[in-house]
Amino acid sequence: MQNNQLLEKLGSLTVEEKIGQLVQLTGDFFEGDLDTVVTGPLKKLGLHQNYNVYNTGSILNVTDREKIIQLQTDYLEKSNHKIPLLFMADIIYGYRTIFPIPLAQTCSWNFESIEYAASIAARECYEEGVHVTFAPMVDIVRDPRWGRVMESSGEDTLLAKKYAESMVHGIQGRQGENSIPADKIAACVKHFAAYGAPVAGREYNAVDMSEHMLREYYLPGYQAAIDAGVKLVMTAFNTLNGIPATGNEWLNRDLLRQEMKFDGVLISDYAAVEELIMHGYAEDEAAAAKLALVAGVDIDMKTAVYANQLENVINGNEELQQLLDDAVYRVLKLKNDLGLFEDPFRGLKESRPLLATRILSDEHKTAARSLAEQSLVLLKNEQELLPLSKQAKIALIGPYAEETSTLGMWAIKGDERDTVNLKTGLLKHVDPEQISVCRGSHLLPDYARDALGKYVDKLPVETVDEDVLLQEAVRKASEADVVVLALGESIYQSGEGGSRTNPTLPEPQLKLLHEVSQLNKKLVVIVYSGRPLILTEVAAQADALIQAWYPGTMGGEALANILYGTANPSGKLAMTFPRSVGQIPVYYNELKTGRPNLPENGFYRFASRYIDEANEPLYPFGYGKSYTTFDYSLLSVSRKEMSADKPVDIEVSVTNTGKYDGKETVQLYIRDQFASVARPIKMLADFKQIFLRSGETGTVQFSISEDMLKFYGTSMKFESEPGDFEVYIGTSSQETPLTFNFALRAGEHDE
Repeated sequence: MQNNQLLEKLGSLTVEEKIGQLVQLTGDFFEGDLDTVVTGPLKKLGLHQNYNVYNTGSILNVTDREKIIQLQTDYLEKSNHKIPLLFMADIIYGYRTIFPIPLAQTCSWNFESIEYAASIAARECYEEGVHVTFAPMVDIVRDPRWGRVMESSGEDTLLAKKYAESMVHGIQGRQGENSIPADKIAACVKHFAAYGAPVAGREYNAVDMSEHMLREYYLPGYQAAIDAGVKLVMTAFNTLNGIPATGNEWLNRDLLRQEMKFDGVLISDYAAVEELIMHGYAEDEAAAAKLALVAGVDIDMKTAVYANQLENVINGNEELQQLLDDAVYRVLKLKNDLGLFEDPFRGLKESRPLLATRILSDEHKTAARSLAEQSLVLLKNEQELLPLSKQAKIALIGPYAEETSTLGMWAIKGDERDTVNLKTGLLKHVDPEQISVCRGSHLLPDYARDALGKYVDKLPVETVDEDVLLQEAVRKASEADVVVLALGESIYQSGEGGSRTNPTLPEPQLKLLHEVSQLNKKLVVIVYSGRPLILTEVAAQADALIQAWYPGTMGGEALANILYGTANPSGKLAMTFPRSVGQIPVYYNELKTGRPNLPENGFYRFASRYIDEANEPLYPFGYGKSYTTFDYSLLSVSRKEMSADKPVDIEVSVTNTGKYDGKETVQLYIRDQFASVARPIKMLADFKQIFLRSGETGTVQFSISEDMLKFYGTSMKFESEPGDFEVYIGTSSQETPLTFNFALRAGEHDE
């Protein structure tokens, strides 16, 4: 449909019909007869009785092909203008083929694989009729107490930018046109803005940060998604410096639309428009409707505020009427970009043989297994315990030994029956007599189960006494050559609403670990979690330690391939692991401070330090071990002074000095030594991955441009400043064997 036709369609709508396009409901509003709807979902949501559900613009979390066909057919038959419904859903990291959680994916540092995974999720959504997914989430996270770190790309701005771009391209495609092709759907970047920095790590809490921090660290991920063409942005639940994001005109109109050049659909998070009242920012629903509309919110997700109040709010106000028209136009344009006016079913009614579906196909599962292998992080491997010998007798012990609930909280269409658990994965490598299996402990103590509310019903029922489980574990471990402990937090302890004050392994599992470690057996610990846990005690007792995250449908196979050496671990942490709760938030790119804790000063009380704990984390950003080793040497640096048109080109030699083939992620960090504002001790500026066979040497090339040196100064302009810089190159943010200095000079420089 051409633009003039969209405008004609918009002009044909009544005010009531326009408002309907901005309302998002769930599928139950269209089930049963009118009386059932009025006394059921309409009443529950508080919609006025005269609201015509067949004016509604979009549907939330209906994801079944046949149901979507039925709802769209019924809607088109009963609506006046035959404007198709949009179907949106939380398909965050896979539809039925579930990939590792986003935080895990980013630990692969392989954004081609991440883009491919997103394209598979989009393909499966397309087959089932979903039009929009609420991904990617690009909130920077520095506090593992916050449960939603699992949905993020971690603590680094460069990784957030690359994750945003890869996800949008995977979901929507790389086409330059407005239209979204078949096999693709529309992406929605979230949560705008700074949702990942709640005070005290508590879900939905306020965010309080300077504009400098917002621009320097938090906004670039959203901007990368916008530059990649993302069709929707979702508002955040939080207040930002006292103003709720959903009603923040400066944030959503001045910053998002004008400065960041976003011209797509802005949708509220679930019930966020109505929550403006609870924030104490809006007096009532009418005030909330006006504030949200003025702030630029196009779609009111799952409240009655727009439906009930907008008509009266805009009555007689030409400026507000124009804002309404603008919002409706953006919704219609999104539908047009998806091709819904030409085919409201986007291919769903085309004949398709039953076996033609690609959902959970071998191709998709292979991709899920590959990304999971790349996402697992080897944190410790004393005396090269791993990979395991296939002749070793293994005791596989722990609540996650046979657990299939390893998909994470937001795999809403994931089916645990499709999941390969760890035991099944191991049995693809060795005969059953090589492995003895037992649970060993309860997943959670009773008090932790009670804290999960309704989700406790989804946990395994513990029918065996803890002491009995522990005794069996000790017996099986005593008879084994190697003990593999599969431990972790429940998937319902992380994710939305999963904030924890003490993010450690649950107590029954720590007791199991302690008892088994007393046997002095070779001990491998695998940790399943949606966040960095505090593993200080665990690491001290384990010979080998693997961070598995929630690895998805093929997680058991991926882990087994790592354990037995079919795959060599290459994952690098995208988020720092603290030693203790008191360090939180802890992240690699902190400011130096005026009194840094310098090693050469020894114990100096009046430095920025703790007196009861080290400043350094347990495992730093960028960290991850391999079964092989890599040596670095600096081959060349093109110049020690650069200007805007003369970058610093670097060539690094990397040699695989171990006995296994492997992939290394070579990381380049830059420190601005003097600037008009305090700068971090180092910032990730670039990275390259290189695969080397045992004994092979390869070269990695970097080019440092002036753009990589830009930052927000006191005037809030993004620009570089002449000065001196230090470069660090290595295998993590703390292990950087190669260093050199260069200077940025103003204007041209004659060599």
